[in-house]
Amino acid sequence: MKGKVILRRVSALGIALLTLWTVAVTVGSRSLHEAAENIRTLSPAQQLVRWELGDLLPRRNLSLAALMTLYQSPVLRLNQSFISPSPEADPAPGDASDTESQWLPPPVESPAENTDPVSPEPSTPVTPPETDLAEGLTFADNGVRSETVQPSSPSGYTVAGDVYIRNRSDKTLDAEDLSGGQFAAVYGDSAPQVLIYHTHGSEAYTLPQGQTYHSTGTYRTDDASVSVVRVGDEIAAVLSSYGISVLHDRTLYDDPAYNGAYVRSGAAAESYLAKYPSLTYVLDIHRDAVQDSSGQQYKLISREDPRAAQISLIMGVNHEGWEENLKLATAIQRTVQSSRPTLMRPIFLLNANYNQNLSRGAMLVEVGAAGNSLDEAIYAGRLFAKGFAETVLASRNSG
Repeated sequence: MKGKVILRRVSALGIALLTLWTVAVTVGSRSLHEAAENIRTLSPAQQLVRWELGDLLPRRNLSLAALMTLYQSPVLRLNQSFISPSPEADPAPGDASDTESQWLPPPVESPAENTDPVSPEPSTPVTPPETDLAEGLTFADNGVRSETVQPSSPSGYTVAGDVYIRNRSDKTLDAEDLSGGQFAAVYGDSAPQVLIYHTHGSEAYTLPQGQTYHSTGTYRTDDASVSVVRVGDEIAAVLSSYGISVLHDRTLYDDPAYNGAYVRSGAAAESYLAKYPSLTYVLDIHRDAVQDSSGQQYKLISREDPRAAQISLIMGVNHEGWEENLKLATAIQRTVQSSRPTLMRPIFLLNANYNQNLSRGAMLVEVGAAGNSLDEAIYAGRLFAKGFAETVLASRNSG
């Protein structure tokens, strides 16, 4: 008798769990076909990841499809309520990040053998002549609505001077310590000094009407001339104008396989660091993605200069020395903000790694969003590179 009771209870629990999973998978579906497709394609493991990210039920009247895009990563949605619309824009659509592979542990893979992207030559830091960083760009309208991410109050942030940090990690921050302007990654005389690479090198932007590129996915391409790889080229060029020696790895680590991109790019970065011990700064250049419930993309722009896409620095804490990475990021952001107050969005601090364990001068840089034009991203990248160069060269002089 007791065995039958236990069996009934176990069966009831199993049915309840199955029902809960079915409801969670199909909630927000707009048709029976869509519900059936969700049941067929979404595994329990994937659903557990969604629960972990807090994406159990629809919110803000968004469709399930939009929510899945929105919560690919919590990086930008953490700042969702602080988006400040441009005068001509509709209310804030919410935001999303395009770095979702950070949340699923990728398979361990052996990286392909690397070839040096450039032959670095020793260089002496110089002060470049005053140049127009918008030179050669037309800023043709791509028809995408614009938004500016800007905190409306210090509430929910750690504020280090004038730098806002959205801390969603389990670490405690000392704002005074971050305001000092000192960091471990001091510029050295040996070359090369900077490594630029792209974990998601196929990330692309929205081109003006009449311009196209070969698409390998949603806002993705293997054409490096119109992707974040091009932005990396521009950042490298500006840094070189300051006499900073740069290695730019233009490999597409997310093409053809998106999963495992961080393992592949991290292994490559590690091999460069082993070969060139002088490498002090490691920049992983990405772009973000922001859309509303109907799937309409938005561009993120600087308030003081709408030609420039906004930039965000994404910092992880799941490694030793993360504090030094954050100090560097804070110092760079402060330099950029001194002349471009809204070019930089708040720094995001998360329980993640992003391969930033490899160097005390590592950071993930998101330049614009999928809705931005390539010219807006290029311009922003150049402005960031200028602030980066001024910051690290000052560390050399002070050291």
